[in-house]
Amino acid sequence: MNVRLPAISAILVLIVIVAPLLAHHSVQAQFDLNKPITLTGKITKVEWINPHSYLLMEVSDDKGNVKRWAFEMAGPGALRKSGLSRADRGGLKAGDVVTVNGVLAKDGSDLGLLKDIKLPDGRVFTVWTNDPYAR
Repeated sequence: MNVRLPAISAILVLIVIVAPLLAHHSVQAQFDLNKPITLTGKITKVEWINPHSYLLMEVSDDKGNVKRWAFEMAGPGALRKSGLSRADRGGLKAGDVVTVNGVLAKDGSDLGLLKDIKLPDGRVFTVWTNDPYAR
């Protein structure tokens, strides 16, 4: 019994450490870094959650058709480092018209990875590392 407890504890600690590493995906697996996109639209929702936050927006085309887009962003901690804060939602609120730059999802869905965002007051926040491979 005395030998089993440390062994079981060690296994549990290993699982807790390794599980998040296995669950995380790479940027290149989901997004095509060679397919940039720039969109201007109205924010419908901002989700400040870990491990990735999301910006949901509606974009109208030339004919007035509305398309809903979702942009994956960094987690709340990284967003704070870029100047955005959860306290005021970084100035991001439903109804605001913003311009986003990002890259498209590989699966062709209306999903992108946010590089930077321009707010209605002209401020620009870059949430993208200079190295998309995060080296």
